[in-house]
Amino acid sequence: MKNFISIDDVDDPISMVEKVFEIKRAPLADTTIGRGKVLGLVFFNSSLRTRMSTTRAAYNLGMNVIVLNVSSDSWQLEFEDGAIMDQGAVEHVKEAVPVMTSYCDILGVRSFPGLENRDKDYQEEVLHSFVKNARCPVINLESSTLHPLQSLTDLFTIEERKQSEKPKVVLTWAPHPKSLPQSVANSFAQWMKKTDYDFTIVQPKGLELPEQFTRGAKIECHQEKALAGADFLYVKNWSSYHNYGAREDHPEWTITSEKLALTNSAKVMHCLPVRRNVVIADDVIDGANSIVVEQAENRLYAAQAVLKEILKNQQK
Repeated sequence: MKNFISIDDVDDPISMVEKVFEIKRAPLADTTIGRGKVLGLVFFNSSLRTRMSTTRAAYNLGMNVIVLNVSSDSWQLEFEDGAIMDQGAVEHVKEAVPVMTSYCDILGVRSFPGLENRDKDYQEEVLHSFVKNARCPVINLESSTLHPLQSLTDLFTIEERKQSEKPKVVLTWAPHPKSLPQSVANSFAQWMKKTDYDFTIVQPKGLELPEQFTRGAKIECHQEKALAGADFLYVKNWSSYHNYGAREDHPEWTITSEKLALTNSAKVMHCLPVRRNVVIADDVIDGANSIVVEQAENRLYAAQAVLKEILKNQQK
């Protein structure tokens, strides 16, 4: 593995999950593979689990870590080719990224979409600018359209917890007070389609995800119908893709204990942070079916597996 930008960088997702199992069983088994190596983490927006899990994963492999918060720690960056830089941006990515990667052996980048211009966001300007100009491997820590580290974690969590070979997995839209990206949902759909799970996406009409990521999945607009018999319930909000960035208010889509009772005692998942009693009711997220904290812990092992594969590739 050279880069980890999307599932397309993974030859066999299930084999990758097996590597996560190996890491979780013995997280300190390879503390020297990263000795003398530096992981750079570049954040254009806030992060808790991604920042902490990836940092700890690097330490477990013997790496050092440099963290850069672009909004507060560096010059404002320009991404446009041919830009006349007489306004706010002080430094162009054509210089900034090669400099960053001269200090680092692997670079992780996290950037959210603006949710105003769909074409621009879905072109992944920030992430692709880093990949194009980097002199070392790049990891997608969440981009405008995808969050592969989260999705690898989610697949691992389901594989670890499933009670049948072909569980029913439902990705359900839920309300939220802010407009959120489609990245987690896009990525989850992309990874689920690589399995033989019984996979369904359910959302209100008008909030369909882009077909490039959902093609082949079962699509439903009636939440109660979709939840029936579910073994895993992945709860997530996303703003409109077709009416790009628009937020819709459907409070009746909150996951409650009554909704959970429709399932096959489904394990409840969420990428966190979660707006309690808006996205998921307290009694559900605090209940025995909730595995959101366990899921978040697994971010560490997924990140460590990705870093290890990239480090092994560098040794070749």
